[in-house]
Amino acid sequence: MLYQALHTAAGETAPPRDIVRRPELARYVEGWGRAGDTGFVAHETEENHLLGAVWLRLPIGQHKGYGYVDEKTPELAFAVTSGQRGRGIGTALLTQLVRANPNQSAISLSVAATNPAVRLYERFGFKVVEQTEGSVLMRREQ
Repeated sequence: MLYQALHTAAGETAPPRDIVRRPELARYVEGWGRAGDTGFVAHETEENHLLGAVWLRLPIGQHKGYGYVDEKTPELAFAVTSGQRGRGIGTALLTQLVRANPNQSAISLSVAATNPAVRLYERFGFKVVEQTEGSVLMRREQ
């Protein structure tokens, strides 16, 4: 699901699939299962197709992602397959993640400024911390 988490704006060429092997992206999934890792997947049960995934990961050492704000704030990674967007899957996944982590004082993320998911994050209480030319750093606090 890491590849699906990459946003490609309308009219742009999607990156090659092996882009997820780059260290700056691979850090979101490498060694999954360490302390603080938590996540959920949505799948179609009849044919067991993955529809989406959402996960949190704490930054460790040099493993800081694009949504890094500090050492204690886990970063959110989020993906819904392109054919399933707009069906409420992302809302359901994010709802489950937030409910399953009631003691999480803050969550951060980085999102492309052109990604329609920005509105979803705002509905869940994420606020803009920093905005650059092409991306938005957001944080949600309890």
